[in-house]
Amino acid sequence: MALSRWARTALRIAAALGFAVIYVPLLLVLVNSLSPDRSASWPPPGFTLHWWHVAWQNAGAREALWVSVKAGLGATAIALVLGTLIAFAVARHRFFGRSTVSFVVVLPIALPGIVTGIALNSAFGTVLEPLGVGLGLFTVIVGHATFCIVVVFNNVVARLRRTAGSYEEAAMDLGADTFRAFVDITFPLVRSALFAGGLLAFALSFDEIVVTTFTAGPGIETLPIWIYDNMTRPQQAPVVNVVAAVLVLLSVIPIYVAQRMSADTATGSRV
Repeated sequence: MALSRWARTALRIAAALGFAVIYVPLLLVLVNSLSPDRSASWPPPGFTLHWWHVAWQNAGAREALWVSVKAGLGATAIALVLGTLIAFAVARHRFFGRSTVSFVVVLPIALPGIVTGIALNSAFGTVLEPLGVGLGLFTVIVGHATFCIVVVFNNVVARLRRTAGSYEEAAMDLGADTFRAFVDITFPLVRSALFAGGLLAFALSFDEIVVTTFTAGPGIETLPIWIYDNMTRPQQAPVVNVVAAVLVLLSVIPIYVAQRMSADTATGSRV
């Protein structure tokens, strides 16, 4: 469809405004983290790395970062295992209720986070507390895994649907057992999808705050929760800006790599 020059110009302006609304506030956070002023004055009177040094020396921020990393790695590991198994079941087998399984797996990421958090909090209190297991890092990992499974499932099932099952069948015809066919044929074909799904899952877990609020017990504080708790404290404002800037940068890297790894491989240049 050919567009007029005015239509193309209007679309470019609309796109530029949309990107500005999204990314200008993020840029301001980065600029404020370099400002020597404690308040978010504009324009900044100068630039300094002093607050970055102060943030690095903040024990609470470092501990929260480590908790976020552990929660993200745990949730990603669970998501990779369960999401991959479900994707293979849905893409490679025909059974009653297959569409329902796909719907149930994808549903958690569409639900409001507060609904998921309340439901998990109630479930943990009903099932785990009588067994002596309270809210803590374990429940945070399980809570994050509920929506991290979705991104792994979507990546792997999309790759499997673009990959003919005849590759595995040919390997088995040549004498390979199921395990050997998976290692030599199937895994190389879905490897980049697994990697991309794992990166996206980690990024989602690392940034999560709503579900974490309902599933974390006393003393468990992830980096997003640390930012939320400290952003109203005037003395902590510059450090919060630094930590928020770091969080943005750490989130951009896995998402960018995952986007590159998830690029369409129809041309066969990358699998």
